[in-house]
Amino acid sequence: MEFKDFTEKVRDEAAKRAGGECRVVIREMKKNNGVMLRGLSFEGGASNISPVIYLDGYYESYRSGTKALADVADEVMDAYRRNKISRNVDMRQLLDYGLLEKNIVYKLINTEKNRELLEDVPHTDFLDLSVVYQCMVENEEFGRASVLIHNAHMKLWGVSQEDLHAAAEENTQELQGHEIKAMDEVINEIMEGHDDAGAETDICGSGAEGGSRMYVLSNRSKVDGAACMLYPGLIGGFAESLGSSLYIIPSSIHELLLMPQDGTDDAAELKEIIKDVNGTQLLKEEVLSYSLYRYDRESGEISIV
Repeated sequence: MEFKDFTEKVRDEAAKRAGGECRVVIREMKKNNGVMLRGLSFEGGASNISPVIYLDGYYESYRSGTKALADVADEVMDAYRRNKISRNVDMRQLLDYGLLEKNIVYKLINTEKNRELLEDVPHTDFLDLSVVYQCMVENEEFGRASVLIHNAHMKLWGVSQEDLHAAAEENTQELQGHEIKAMDEVINEIMEGHDDAGAETDICGSGAEGGSRMYVLSNRSKVDGAACMLYPGLIGGFAESLGSSLYIIPSSIHELLLMPQDGTDDAAELKEIIKDVNGTQLLKEEVLSYSLYRYDRESGEISIV
């Protein structure tokens, strides 16, 4: 069964289960890197907004035979009921820039893979990447969500791209923070989380004296954390603490890997690792770049290697 037919059948099954509670509508949503996802939106109920339940992952389970169509419909309805909003949300807050200015933050996306999107959103060039802007919106029912800022928003608010960038520079580091952890520590945390027997684990990297040569940088939420590369003074301060220039490896849109450039020439190998990880380990919408970056401790600048 083709994906289009699959989504229509799941919609029909979900509509039966929903009864007259709401309308079940197929929606196509463009995500990062031009990826188009297809899902179901449950509309016309008690709220003026609805989560979209994406079906791409369910389709793979259906094709592999691990889930029947009825099972998919049941899980989609369960996801909807767990995430639905039970009352209308006041969207007028999105009309007043004065109320939103303190919630404007930035994130990094790949320029080449998002050419079409960038025609419709304010952005700032950064190497082979683009800085785009979003507004963090908080609500007691759905918690924190983000709204990507488009040119239409700028026109509505009467602000410029420079205004947005200035606000984001002031807000992002404060609102989203950052964390830098040695790769050893990250791997140990993962192993401890999967250690059913509770056995003690100790995994060392390949650096001098058994220590790690690689560090993971992200924000507190681990979402769009590659934007930490833009934080004023952050990478420079870390490089000073290590006494070394740094390779910056774009692990994904959510995190970066930092590696001291300690005299060995690892660039070619690191570029191959980036290529392999992007091609085999990440979802297409999570890829940040195929480039390797370098922070020069003397000049204080980041460049493509």
